[in-house]
Amino acid sequence: MKAEAWLFTGTALFFGATAVVYRLLSADPAGSSALCVSFLMSALVAAFLWRRHQRGGERPEDRDDAEVAEASGRRTFFPDRSYHPVLTAVGAALTALGVVQGLWLFLIGFGALASGILGFAFQNLDHPE
Repeated sequence: MKAEAWLFTGTALFFGATAVVYRLLSADPAGSSALCVSFLMSALVAAFLWRRHQRGGERPEDRDDAEVAEASGRRTFFPDRSYHPVLTAVGAALTALGVVQGLWLFLIGFGALASGILGFAFQNLDHPE
């Protein structure tokens, strides 16, 4: 996971630097917003991969001296129940309604959406293997 984490960290840094330079040299808010969202999405993936690497260590496929038998077996845990899909759906609906109805509803929806997405990304990290 370390190689993937470095790849997404580099991508996030590229989008972040590009967003800053683009914002300073251009008056286009749409391009700046798109670059900021790209930075945030790649930073989220990078943070997940770094946490996963800290928790799981090196994978057998990352090592040159690994054997095929080392990669067999259960590698992850999937929970039986999760409220994160419902929370994400409610957050997306409230965010979409908030665009029409007002900023207060948009902010409530964005908070629910952000917590649902972060819950999806990090719900398995504290499960002992």
